[in-house]
Amino acid sequence: MTAPADEKPAGDEQDDLAAEWEAMVSGDGAAGGAAARPGRETTRVLNQDEIDSLLGFDDEQDEGAEKSGIQAILNSALVSYERLPMLEVVFDRLVRMMSTSLRNFTSDNVEVSLDNITSLRFGDYLNSIPLPAMLAVFKAEEWDNFGLLTVDSALIYSTVDVLLGGRRGTAAMRIEGRPYTTIERNLVERMVHVVLADLSAAFDPLSPVTFRFERLETNPRFATISRPSNAAIVAKLRIDMEDRGGRLELMIPYATLEPVRELLLQMFMGEKFGRDSIWETHLAEELWKTDVDLTAVLDQQTMTLGEIFNLKVGSQIPLNATPQSLVDVRCGDISMFKGNMGRRGDNIAVRIVEKIIKERSNGS
Repeated sequence: MTAPADEKPAGDEQDDLAAEWEAMVSGDGAAGGAAARPGRETTRVLNQDEIDSLLGFDDEQDEGAEKSGIQAILNSALVSYERLPMLEVVFDRLVRMMSTSLRNFTSDNVEVSLDNITSLRFGDYLNSIPLPAMLAVFKAEEWDNFGLLTVDSALIYSTVDVLLGGRRGTAAMRIEGRPYTTIERNLVERMVHVVLADLSAAFDPLSPVTFRFERLETNPRFATISRPSNAAIVAKLRIDMEDRGGRLELMIPYATLEPVRELLLQMFMGEKFGRDSIWETHLAEELWKTDVDLTAVLDQQTMTLGEIFNLKVGSQIPLNATPQSLVDVRCGDISMFKGNMGRRGDNIAVRIVEKIIKERSNGS
């Protein structure tokens, strides 16, 4: 029994499927599929290098090169700290104030410098914290939100060494592989209180705020104050005490700064956070020299349009005013003064006898 002309034996069909599969796996694309089955469309399979290129994980890219693909799309959702120019001024003030307060706190020569200010996701920051470290959680009372202060291991041991009378000129001793003692935690907590007091003072010219210490953690999982996908500002500070020192990182979520975002967006000139006394003085002096037109109104009459059209030369308009009536002196539509009309030389004059002060309504 022979097979119909329009049908293929089972063995030939299996050979065609095998050839098509081999063409897809080998990456020949549409050419291999067309050779196997002329009338059937084939699907191109991406190899691992093409997938990595699409996702932006190209090994040949430099670290400073721009990322592409899905990584670029994800990172584009972050808000750059450069859009908050006033925040740089706040951190500069913080560095100057911390240099003085930490010198008084440690009785040693302390130098504080600001390494950089970056913007990243909260989850990425927690994963990047080098352990062991201490994480101080603080709350901004007026803003009703939290922030994070990270003290690395080198700064912890340096602070303990300085406060407990360690010799100068020697590197701080590191004892890894053990939890921090109560003495170390208490000394670091005292230093955190000093830093938070300076941070409050740095924000004070912009917006008064109180940063209150909440708790001290050694495990980043217990210091979660925001969702991992939320954006945050991270300021990395370097604290040097002669041959010792370490890093201190200040992390503030964008949600915490939201109440003062409008203030942080404004540009500035000098230490007065936007106020320029020279320009204010010049503007005030020029305003005093400005010419203002005043109108003296003796009386007002309400007339119909027909009466106005009937007016002609010689018509008289009776006024409800006497020689003793007060004249209303106006600037535009606003009444400024009341006065008596008189004459001075060849000019008609008004002697001011009353100043009109209008109180602003609650709705204005």
